[in-house]
Amino acid sequence: EGMALPQRTVFSPEKICMDWQQRQRPGAGLFNLGNTCYINVILQCLTYTPPLANYLLSHKHSQSCQQQGFCMMCTMEAHVRKVLCSSASAILPGAVLRNLKFIGEEFEYGRQENAYEFLCCTLSAMHRACLSGCGDLGVSSQETTIIHRIFGGCMKYRVTCLSCQAVVDSYKAFLDVSLDIRVRASSLTTVLEDCVTPKQLDQKECFRCSKCKKKAAASKKITVHQAPRVLTLCLERADQWTGTKISKFVEYPEYLDLRPYMSDTAGEPLLCSLYAIVVHSGDTCLEGHFLCFTKASNGLWYKMDDEFVDNCDIHTVLGQQAYLLFYAR
Repeated sequence: EGMALPQRTVFSPEKICMDWQQRQRPGAGLFNLGNTCYINVILQCLTYTPPLANYLLSHKHSQSCQQQGFCMMCTMEAHVRKVLCSSASAILPGAVLRNLKFIGEEFEYGRQENAYEFLCCTLSAMHRACLSGCGDLGVSSQETTIIHRIFGGCMKYRVTCLSCQAVVDSYKAFLDVSLDIRVRASSLTTVLEDCVTPKQLDQKECFRCSKCKKKAAASKKITVHQAPRVLTLCLERADQWTGTKISKFVEYPEYLDLRPYMSDTAGEPLLCSLYAIVVHSGDTCLEGHFLCFTKASNGLWYKMDDEFVDNCDIHTVLGQQAYLLFYAR
């Protein structure tokens, strides 16, 4: 019942810099070679994640990499430098496209895939690359890679026996959070409020209380126990029952306070700033097109639609039918 504390880091434990270490114009766009927009949007969002970009631009991973063959961290390191330093208006993410199967076995070149699934597989591949050559570190140590230190947080699950009020707490690490927007989904804050509201367990979820020693009705409350440096939210737009796309507009803020959704709601606000979003256009989740909006190191917003990179303002960004939201502490 609980999480072991990390015992060992797998990279030098220097302070993670959350702000850009150098400011410049936006980098290059990314060519679409046919149904590769889902790849392009995730690469762009990761490229404009300040703490990750700072780390990759430092070459700290490649200088000590022991990976044999394909390495996702080295690939991203080269990609980010190429995007941000290229004088071309657009480049081809060739190394990523050539190694899709190493990122996720389910991805097939030329076939439209889901951007959220590609994000999850990319972060996982980068995490594995950080662990390469480090031996069997165990679960607790695996949560100390640069990927977990940037994107990783911890959820707290509190189950309360409604008969004797005894509580059982458990914890689970996460790199992203998926949100059901079918109910009370007028805004992101209402969705998050619904998530942290205690709910009675379904009768099928058998709960035997360790205190009163009997099967009893119980409630479960989920809160953020440890906030990540970068919070990635997925607004689930595929109805899990029908598979149809949920096209409703969900309002989301430029600045989000995580404090009301934490296990400890006392204390100062935990403010996060929006820096990237992914948008899906199309009638169904199995087709259509992905594009993204990112905030460059110069503090300005840009619409990134494959090879096209155009200026836009925050009002345009906040008016989108967002699919993925990226917030930085």
